[in-house]
Parts: sequence; structure tokens; C-alpha cells
Amino acid sequence: MKRADQFALPLDWPQGSDESRFIIADANREAVTHFGRWSTWPVKATILTGPRRSGRSLLARSFVQRVGGRLFDDAERHDEEALFHAWNGAQESGRPLVMVADRVPPEWTPKLPDLRTRLAVTPAVRIGEPDDRLFAALIRRLFADRGLHLPDEPLRYAAARVTRDYWTAERVVQAVDGFAIAERARLTLPTVRRALAQAGLIEGECP
Repeated sequence: MKRADQFALPLDWPQGSDESRFIIADANREAVTHFGRWSTWPVKATILTGPRRSGRSLLARSFVQRVGGRLFDDAERHDEEALFHAWNGAQESGRPLVMVADRVPPEWTPKLPDLRTRLAVTPAVRIGEPDDRLFAALIRRLFADRGLHLPDEPLRYAAARVTRDYWTAERVVQAVDGFAIAERARLTLPTVRRALAQAGLIEGECP
């Protein structure tokens, strides 16, 4: 398994600050590679999907900012005429269009026939659920966002015992930080264990 790493952008993608928040791992590596090769897309548009809170909007936003493209987040909820004209405009200008969506065709079926036709030939890429390493890295990053460092032992404990998805990573940090503040406790293994049990994220009762 490849290790989770900081967002290493392709060589032809200028570095910046926003994308440094993106953690690269097996779950999103295909999507990152896809954006790095945008000049080879069959059309100058793509659909990015994946679980919410997976960093899909961050990845798309960083990309369009760097290459001068256009982003439609929650694309399924946008006006179909606007999407249709944006798709055509991307082909004319050569500046790529990224549509972030929960579904891709054929599950996403616009009512506008001309838009359906264009989406049918638009490449799509998906971010998957986090693997063990990405999940642990996300928890550590979210603690760091609060100015906190979670030591390795309690980090491994939490990552191994809760449901492994993006929403739960946020819930873990909220539960542990809130519990530690209320109890004036350090971020130790017993603190994490009690916090997760109290929040119902793991089975068992607080001692």
C-alpha cells in the first residue's frame, strides 16, 4: 500500500497554498492523476464524484484556479441551461469545466437532451472512501487545524475502532477535543477511549 502523502501536484501544475490541505492516497490518486493530465481529456470537461467531505471540491477548486477553468459544485442542482452553455464554452475556449456531482451518467439524467448528450461523452473520475492510512492522516490533520497534536498511540486506537469514512473523521476530532476541554484532559489514549465511548463512536461505557 502506498503511503498517504501531502498533495504533490503534477509537474505542469503550479504550486500554491490551498492544495496543500489535500492529502494524497490510494483513494484519490486516480483523480489527482486525471487532473494532472487534463490536456489529454477527450473533451475539455470532466465530472468529479465521491463521498462528501472527501476533498472533492477542494481538489476541483484548486485545479480550476490554476488552469483558468470553471467549476460547478453540486452540478446536479445547477440550472441545466447554464451547464450546457458552460460545457460548450469550455470546448471553445480550451479552459476546462469541472462538474462536482454525487452521481454520474446514467444515474445523473438531466432533462435537457443536449446536456445529456454532452455528459455522455464527458470523462468522470471518482474519489473513494479512505483507506487506513488516509483515514489516520485525516484525523491528524483535523487535530492540527485546531492547533492540537494527537500522539501516535491514541491516533492508531481511534482510527482502528471507528467507522472509516470522511464524516466520522470529523466526528472523532470534535468528540475528543470537546471531551478533553470539558475534562481538562490531555490527548492520551484513556482520554480518546472515553471520549469516543461517550460520543457513541465505539462500543462500551466510559470508565
